[in-house]
Amino acid sequence: MPPTSPKKHGGEQQPDTNSGQKSQRSKAARVSDDAADKKTRRLKDAEISFPIVYGTISFWLGKKASEFNSHKWTVYVRSATNEDLSVIIKRAVFQLHPSFNNPTRVVESAPFELSESGWGEFEIAITLFFHNDVCDKQLDLYHQLKLYPEDDNGPQSTKKPVVVETYDEIVFSEPTEAFFLRVQNHPAAFVPRLPAGLNLPLPGPIEHVNEKKRGDTKDHPLSQWFMNFSEADELLKLAAARQQAHIVKLRRQLSMIDGLPQQSKTASGQ
Repeated sequence: MPPTSPKKHGGEQQPDTNSGQKSQRSKAARVSDDAADKKTRRLKDAEISFPIVYGTISFWLGKKASEFNSHKWTVYVRSATNEDLSVIIKRAVFQLHPSFNNPTRVVESAPFELSESGWGEFEIAITLFFHNDVCDKQLDLYHQLKLYPEDDNGPQSTKKPVVVETYDEIVFSEPTEAFFLRVQNHPAAFVPRLPAGLNLPLPGPIEHVNEKKRGDTKDHPLSQWFMNFSEADELLKLAAARQQAHIVKLRRQLSMIDGLPQQSKTASGQ
């Protein structure tokens, strides 16, 4: 709350006052096909994804804190590798609690973030709008603002913030050829699947590489508090592998049990 006046599931990381979540991949809606030219021709069975992180970082104001203004915080959407997401995102809209002045905040350029101060926790709705050649549908995200650490009974610190981040991947299935060529070598992009035998012309120059940094968050003032999800990804993959192995084991046990009823009938008939 201010001074007096969307799809995410999975395990959590909680190192100290930080918490993170890894979600399922968000399938971005596809634009309808028009003419069979470079701008609208789609790459069948191809995918391109952009790993993102969205969350909040909140600081207690300490001696400056009051009953109705106890914390300052920042909400943001960033690349999981802190690259510039303006290559796909045109603007981001943050919907704050209605008690804020102008609760609908529009950010037209990267980094896609806003900072505020207040005293209460609430859910923030984040809507991402993409460039015309990327997608004609918006993507809705939801994030719960946290001001107080969940597992810390000690006094609050003005130097150690409460960090809550969620990892996700925006996946574009069957992208247009023009969009794919524009971003396939961008450092924020990941190409998990490309049809075998697909011959594409050489990609153009990578956007923003030789230009002055625009929207990346590598040197962000809060970057020291950003969570690294690479280790979490490995742990989740390991957990998934163990779960799969457990399922296989259960199937084997069920296969063995399948023969037991007939044996029981035989035994009871003796």
